[in-house]
Amino acid sequence: MESNWVDFKTIKQAVTIVPVLDRYGVKLKKSGKELRGRCPIHRGDGADSFHVSTEKNVFHCFSCQAKGNVLDLVAAMEKCSVRDAGLKLQQWFNLAVANGQKPAPPVPAMKPPADPQPAKEEMGDRGEPNKPLGFRLNGIDYQHPYLAGRGIDPETAEYFGVGFFPGKGSMSGRVVIPIDNERGELVAYAGRAIDNSEPKYRLPAGFKKSQVLYNLARTLEDDSTGEVVVVEGFFDCIKVVQAERVCVALMGCSMSAEQEAQLASHFRRAVIMLDGDEAGRKAVVEIAGRLARKVWVRVVEVPDGKQPDQLSTEELRTLLGGI
Repeated sequence: MESNWVDFKTIKQAVTIVPVLDRYGVKLKKSGKELRGRCPIHRGDGADSFHVSTEKNVFHCFSCQAKGNVLDLVAAMEKCSVRDAGLKLQQWFNLAVANGQKPAPPVPAMKPPADPQPAKEEMGDRGEPNKPLGFRLNGIDYQHPYLAGRGIDPETAEYFGVGFFPGKGSMSGRVVIPIDNERGELVAYAGRAIDNSEPKYRLPAGFKKSQVLYNLARTLEDDSTGEVVVVEGFFDCIKVVQAERVCVALMGCSMSAEQEAQLASHFRRAVIMLDGDEAGRKAVVEIAGRLARKVWVRVVEVPDGKQPDQLSTEELRTLLGGI
């Protein structure tokens, strides 16, 4: 079988229409259970003639009568055959065919539950939003040997405000990590123990981590690609940013409904790179499956037993490639 074999079934299961429309710069408005707007195929006068059912993953223009699935959409937009449309979609969404074999769909292609629920540990995090702190810690050491030992240079540490705190209080003697909300307001400090004391990470009582994507506010200032790397931990995120990639952290291996909404709202593409352990491998299936219904998703596997922050800058860039 030739290497340009097209797996139509996998494409229709793995690729949703909305990310394809995003590639063409098509913006639609939500109307009930549908998305509606001007038809991108014939570009006629009907302002709401083009309807998309995200539930069924089909489209229909009531003006030019074009309709069908994601393959039909690309064929109409590119003025090509459905087979050529399939080849384009396989390339765009990383459904590559190797050595003439039928491609295995990527993890995001797995059908998510009909009504995905946040992880149990996140259920209690809803309610009142995290309140901005009325203070900032001073005297933070951005050049502490602990940071250098984790491969974080002083410039990166200062950019994130991460460093050793010698002062008094619950964070005394720990490496502190400022946490901002979506608006860039400081809402908490996480304190990382550096002497094997417990807990390893200390967070303030009442802090709702499910409401926050770590480093989101900075990405909204700096991002020009529409693509973000999603990792688990603070230091994973810091190391990925140091490798010159846009990144946010879930602060764990589960994704809350609030975090999912923030990712879908601010980014067109997400690269999921969780820890290379059993929990990370399991979580990536659920997280990528949920996100794939809203944004383009790619999964990057970290070597077994490793975390992103344990990899060098060169290794991270190799894994992430030209994103």
